[in-house]
Amino acid sequence: MAGVKVEELLAKARYWGLKIATAESCTGGMVAAALTDVPGSSDVFERGFVTYSNAAKVEMIGVAAETLKAHGAVSEAVGKEMAEGALRHSHADLAVSVTGIAGPGGSEFKPEGRVCFALARKGRETAVETVEFGALGRAKVRKAATEHALALLFAAMD
Repeated sequence: MAGVKVEELLAKARYWGLKIATAESCTGGMVAAALTDVPGSSDVFERGFVTYSNAAKVEMIGVAAETLKAHGAVSEAVGKEMAEGALRHSHADLAVSVTGIAGPGGSEFKPEGRVCFALARKGRETAVETVEFGALGRAKVRKAATEHALALLFAAMD
């Protein structure tokens, strides 16, 4: 899924008349930065939420405290609520969320390199998935997660 050219992603969104929002935790805004690195992206990129703390997830995009308590921040359930919350709290048509453990560290149950993604689009079922990037190191996990999120956005416009 890697290797999406951001210019092509933005052109595809323009073609379909779609606005994009992001909800990011472990990537800390890297997906939004990748989108806005391209001049003219403001006609497609609507807004980004960097919800690094659990409080930010709850306060900014409406993730349920109960979901965080039951599943933890690094979970498909939280990723789903993040993406859907980004749609609700924006004027976007399409939202991607990223929550994971970039490292160093992790645990037996949630290892370093585990990242949960969700893709929400108005009028469609929200898609969720978990990718195990492995203990590549913090920078490489964040880069891989950013590329994967961009690929999910690109594929969602087919």
